[in-house]
Amino acid sequence: MKVLAIADHNNHELLPATLHTVNAAKQIGEIDLLIVGHNCQEVIDNASKIEGINKVLYCNDSIYENAIAENVSFLIKSIAQNYSHILFSNTANGKNIAPRLAALLDVMIVPDIIEIIDENTFKRPIYAGNAIATCKSEDICKVVTVRTTAFEKASLNENQVETVSINAEKNTDLTKYINSELSQNERPELTAADIVVSGGRGLGSAENFQVLEKLADKLGAAMGASRAAVDAGYVPNDWQVGQTGKVVAPNLYIAAGISGAIQHLAGMKDSKVIVAINKDEEAPIFTVTDYGLADDLFKTVPEMEKLIK
Repeated sequence: MKVLAIADHNNHELLPATLHTVNAAKQIGEIDLLIVGHNCQEVIDNASKIEGINKVLYCNDSIYENAIAENVSFLIKSIAQNYSHILFSNTANGKNIAPRLAALLDVMIVPDIIEIIDENTFKRPIYAGNAIATCKSEDICKVVTVRTTAFEKASLNENQVETVSINAEKNTDLTKYINSELSQNERPELTAADIVVSGGRGLGSAENFQVLEKLADKLGAAMGASRAAVDAGYVPNDWQVGQTGKVVAPNLYIAAGISGAIQHLAGMKDSKVIVAINKDEEAPIFTVTDYGLADDLFKTVPEMEKLIK
C-alpha cells in the first residue's frame, strides 16, 4: 500500500497535526508527504526529517499561498492515481480540502478516524463520541481524515529524505482569496497545548474569565471554553472545545464552571488527566474526571493560582 499524507502548515512552520497523521499512515504502508504552499522552503526542510516517510513531494507556488481548497484539491487529484490512501489531519484545513478531493475522485470520505484496523477498515466516533462506528471502504483510493489526538506523534531525526517538486495545476478561479483576520494569542495553540484551562457558562461574564486566564498564564496553558460560554459572547469562537469546536487531548485539562454536556465531553474526554471544578455535585463533567472538586470556582481557582510558583 502506498499512502499520501497531506502536511498541515502555515507556510512558515510545520504544524504538530502533521506528525500525528504520519504516525497513523505508518500503520497502512509506505508514506509520501505532500506540502502545498508558497515560500515554504523551511516547512519542506523540516518535513524531510520526519521519521518513517519515504519522500517529500512539494508544490511551492503562489497559487497555493492561502491554501484555497478548490486549488489544492485539484492538485492532489492530479497525483491521486499513485496512491491507495490519502490522509489528512482532521483540522479545519483537512476538513475543508478532503471532501472536495473525495468528490473529485468520486469516492467515499472516511472522516475523523481514531483507529486503523486494516487497510480497508477504520473506527470513528459517532453520536458525540457515545458510539464507535467501524467503517469499511472498498474504494480504489481512500480519502481519510485522522483525529490527531488518537495517534502519537511521529519522531524527527537529522537524516533528510528525498524532496521532489511537482508542477502546479492551473488556478481553478472558482474561489478568490480576499483577506484573513487572525487573532493574536501569545498562549499555546489550543489543539497542541500540553495543558488546557477551560471555562463554561458558570463564569457568568467575559470579565470573569480573567480568573481562569491568570491560572492559565501561570501554567503556560492554552485557554478553552464550552459552547455555552462562546454562544453567550464571553470568549472568541476559536476557544470552543467540543463536538462542534476543537478536539483536544492535553496532558492536563482543567474545566471550571462547565457542566459537561455531551457535545463538550466529546472534545476533551481523551485528555490524560481531567480536573473539574463545579458547584453542582451532580454535574455530568464529574463522570469523566480524574479529580473533581464540588466548590465555588471563584474561591478555588485563585487558591490554585497562589499555590503555583
